[in-house]
Amino acid sequence: MAAARGCPPAGSGDRALAELLLEFSRAQYRAKDGGGGAAKVERIERRCLELFGRDYRYSVIPNAHGEVCAHYPRHIVLLERDAGVGRDPFESTVHVGKLQDLINRSKMARCRGRFVCPVILYKGKHICRSATLAGWGELYGRTGYNYIFSGGSDDAWADAEDISEEDSALRNADSQLFDKVRGHDIKLLRYLSVRYICDLMVENKKVKFGLNVTSSEKVDKAQRYADFTLLSIPYPGCEFFKEYKDRDYTAEGLIFNWKQDYVDAPLSIPVSLTQSLNIDWSEYQSWDLVQQTQNYLKLLISIINSDDDSGLLVHCISGWDRTPLFISLLRLSLWADGLIHASLEPSEILYLTVAYDWFLFGHMLVDRLSKGEEIFFFCFNFLKHITSEEFSAVKSQRRKSLPPSFTLEEICMLKQRDRGSTTSLSSDFSLGMESSPGAAGSFTYEAVELMPAGAQAQAAWRKSCASSPQAVLWSRAQQSEDRLPSAGMGEVKSSSSSSSTHSDNFLRIGSSPLEVPRSRLVSASDRESRLEEVRSAFLASYSQTIGLKAVPPGPSGAIGGLLEQFVRGVGLRGSSTL
Repeated sequence: MAAARGCPPAGSGDRALAELLLEFSRAQYRAKDGGGGAAKVERIERRCLELFGRDYRYSVIPNAHGEVCAHYPRHIVLLERDAGVGRDPFESTVHVGKLQDLINRSKMARCRGRFVCPVILYKGKHICRSATLAGWGELYGRTGYNYIFSGGSDDAWADAEDISEEDSALRNADSQLFDKVRGHDIKLLRYLSVRYICDLMVENKKVKFGLNVTSSEKVDKAQRYADFTLLSIPYPGCEFFKEYKDRDYTAEGLIFNWKQDYVDAPLSIPVSLTQSLNIDWSEYQSWDLVQQTQNYLKLLISIINSDDDSGLLVHCISGWDRTPLFISLLRLSLWADGLIHASLEPSEILYLTVAYDWFLFGHMLVDRLSKGEEIFFFCFNFLKHITSEEFSAVKSQRRKSLPPSFTLEEICMLKQRDRGSTTSLSSDFSLGMESSPGAAGSFTYEAVELMPAGAQAQAAWRKSCASSPQAVLWSRAQQSEDRLPSAGMGEVKSSSSSSSTHSDNFLRIGSSPLEVPRSRLVSASDRESRLEEVRSAFLASYSQTIGLKAVPPGPSGAIGGLLEQFVRGVGLRGSSTL
């Protein structure tokens, strides 16, 4: 008989997370009923407030019965400033009373009433989430229900050749309605100082039953959002993550099929936001799921690290699958850099982002698990792909202060040539290292300050590097750990689906999706170790409470066997359990 899944023994540090995952996998959260398990949900809500309060002063927008939004937390948190003593130079200028008034006026503007909501405070900037814009059908059809697919669109008559007087009056009424509702949405965005809007939809408008049921800022015919910087960064919906699960939770080599009929939103990013990233965005349709997620995250981090004071909005269609994926990755990445939630331990930031970013904002984990659409698991397993310093917001800040006469590659070659030395490199250069918890045993270019004696010294150093082995090594593309061939693992093809993926070759890796990261021979950076702790804690708790559904043995079933060996080996499951 299969061993029962449940919480760890009383007193375990992982018990709270296990209880959260069990409740999450039992029912979708709804503000009006607390998800059904009222006492458990209240504990989750109180715990989130306590964790926010460790580092921030905050106010709460009450949503006790879902009157503001049915699928938003009952206590919507507005982070205002750092909780430390003294005046915070990055204190938010948003006042909760004014914000609440704008929310009540604007909530009809977005799909399911999921209004623009600030969820992360970084350097005084609000990082927000929401659903996409509501269409004609939802605005007119929302009577007693939060969302009704009643069809139509805000420009239903836009292409009509002959318009009667009645149709013309109705069209004018529609325009006035959209001016009013979307006008309130724009006021809310401006009050939160949001300038950048990142749209993850692969469609311009969501079509259901042949009818447009949602819209988006990028196709607003009246150009109401023209004053904002709009980014169309199409990312596969939750259905695509069934392919991820069917490939034994392997994202490498999994490429979305961009040629499907409903995919009509091209990638569109202002050139000014891409120049510093060294990414060939024209190749986005050839990226696998790992590379696509990495590049989008780099873009978001670059935006919030810009010199202006503008905030960021991230949204997909409903705002409860792709949106929490990137909000959660942003929160964890900034935390790993020590830039937000600085006092929280790995287990605490994990609890906060699972509870607040996913559970309390209405992610339908029960439904997604039943369909095998495991975007939630992907989010936390993906942390292994963003541990390096190239995803660090701290790196971006230091990068701006690098000497203009040296390129980034030259700084990195210097690191390779003189790793570990904190003494003078030559008579022409001196080197200083910032003290940090992760500095021991590792030496990164982000922690280097160079003081060149002059142009001649720089030229001599460049000349020596041009013929050095280190320069050649740096120019060689390095494979990630997950892409290295593993003994006994052959090359196989991805599952072919006309609706979701290309047939593409990839390498199977001989490790379990639930494998806890092993310690490295060289000292990991502080960022890397923090993210690996979060991932390890998630995998251990997830395997015990929810678990992964193994793929039947076959040419691509090796991971399933290794998964079983792992969970048995660490005592997370009985020997008779799959």
